[in-house]
Amino acid sequence: MPTTTAKRVTAADVARSLGLSRATVGFVLNDTPGQKISEATRERVIAEAKRLGYRANTAARALASGRSRIVLLVMPDWPLDHNLRTNLDEASLALDEAGYSLVTMTPHSGGRAQPLWETLNPDVVMGLTPFTREQIARFRAAGVEHIVPDTSREDGTVLDELSDGPALQVRHLAERGRTRLAYAASPDPRLADLRDLRLASARAEVARTPSVELVDVVEVDAAAAPDRLHRLVAAGVDGVVAYNDDVAAQLLRAALRAGVAVPDDLAIVGHDDTPLAALLVPSLTSVRVDIAGLGRYFAQMALTAAAGAPVPADIPRATTEIIARETT
Repeated sequence: MPTTTAKRVTAADVARSLGLSRATVGFVLNDTPGQKISEATRERVIAEAKRLGYRANTAARALASGRSRIVLLVMPDWPLDHNLRTNLDEASLALDEAGYSLVTMTPHSGGRAQPLWETLNPDVVMGLTPFTREQIARFRAAGVEHIVPDTSREDGTVLDELSDGPALQVRHLAERGRTRLAYAASPDPRLADLRDLRLASARAEVARTPSVELVDVVEVDAAAAPDRLHRLVAAGVDGVVAYNDDVAAQLLRAALRAGVAVPDDLAIVGHDDTPLAALLVPSLTSVRVDIAGLGRYFAQMALTAAAGAPVPADIPRATTEIIARETT
């Protein structure tokens, strides 16, 4: 049997059904400002459009207005962990409330797909990490006007908002009388930028705190945790600043199996305060990042860029705090 393709319902179809002009219907469906259309007529148009199955042609609307109302987030190749998912959810919600859609993509070396910044005509391209000059040149060549972070603006990145936690970890351990600290990093190469940023923050806080010293930096995963623990104990380490809760949990498990008392002999502080932290026994002290605030900050940066406005000084920043539990 021959197949039929349903014809797309247009604004002209709605106008014809109601006996109204195309202009009137177009003004209502496009929510055109400055038009004197009665509320009764507006309600009739919206109801009839819904009955007929009308859907806005977003591509045509974007072409006419010059705006797609899309924010494209170019992601680094990071693992999509609990906090990152929550941050993206919050940012997506805040942008949606402002009439924008958040689309994410992760470029891969050797990838052959056409980049989304060439196909979506995004109003803003954003990054969690600074873009290279080559990336910015490609965005500009595709017609992208607004880029965050942009070297011509005083824009922050999500990385900037995640750099306070390690200082809190060091301070917390110092306040509990720990003097010989180690930094336990993730060996995942995808996290190198954020790992280096957190380590630098920890080093800076140690330098400001005369009572403590950073005696070792180790990479910890499930296989290496027992060996790394033995190395830290032999060096007299009594406090560990962990890159995240997963790394902290690996060390905690190794300590419990080796008979190292936590926190009496070794205190451990995680980062991100994932659901795992409160479930461990002993429960894990961790840094809680205001993910909701971070998502709103992220969305506000995008909306500011889309408007071509200066970066406002009063954008609320994400906050961090120590959640003290049994491992310290």
